[in-house]
Amino acid sequence: MQAIWQELIRLGECGEPAALCTIVKTQGSTPGKQAMKMLVRADGSFLGTVGGGCLEAEVLEAALEAMATDRPCTLSFALNERDYPDSGLVCGGRLEIYVEPIVEPRLFVFGGGHVSEALTRIASLVGFHVTVADDRPVFASGERHPDAAATLCGPWDEAVEAALEAGPGGLAQRYIVVATRGHQDDEDILRGLAERVGDGPRPRYVGMIGSRAKRATIFKSLTAAGIPAAFLEAVRTPMGLDIGARTHEEIAVSVVAELIQLRRGS
Repeated sequence: MQAIWQELIRLGECGEPAALCTIVKTQGSTPGKQAMKMLVRADGSFLGTVGGGCLEAEVLEAALEAMATDRPCTLSFALNERDYPDSGLVCGGRLEIYVEPIVEPRLFVFGGGHVSEALTRIASLVGFHVTVADDRPVFASGERHPDAAATLCGPWDEAVEAALEAGPGGLAQRYIVVATRGHQDDEDILRGLAERVGDGPRPRYVGMIGSRAKRATIFKSLTAAGIPAAFLEAVRTPMGLDIGARTHEEIAVSVVAELIQLRRGS
């Protein structure tokens, strides 16, 4: 058991997703006993056991799905030849396994202004690994964003590449906020994201700060440039839940609330 906790700590320090599978209930004769655990890594390798055999194969599949969706689940098994005709299982017991994803969602914020400063602070409090990018050194510094896990200063096209780099959890756990100092920069970033994503996997969330009028203007320009409608329809703008936010901090609260809503499937 100690090896599982040590590996869980190591994965957490590396930012790697995992899923902890625990037998939470047993009835009758079962190969796995209550509280036995199996830790599944993102590559499908695992540590520990919940009973082995075909049961474990199903748990492994569920663990990978839980990491991809960031949602836990409970699996119920009846261990008999009727439900598993090719398994040779004759113990006849029942058990339940709780599959808990352990995922650190990644938020990439374009723009280091006042809203981004508040957004970084609040998002980090609720468990997001936040990177802030800006093309101005003073706005992409650790001093300005002490709660960010990382800051990036450079051209926007380089920041777009960084935002879409494969990392822990892949793009399924990537959230992107576009909140630069100007309409043109926001448009350029959305164009860069769309062109690089293409028909491949997309970030779980792309949001852009601004009004409906700004959305109409930028989307018209991007449509004329050939950006697919499917990509634009997935961009949340105005971003954030409609809570009547006015201040920078209130806007940040509304955006983080939307991120949580999406992450938790509410």
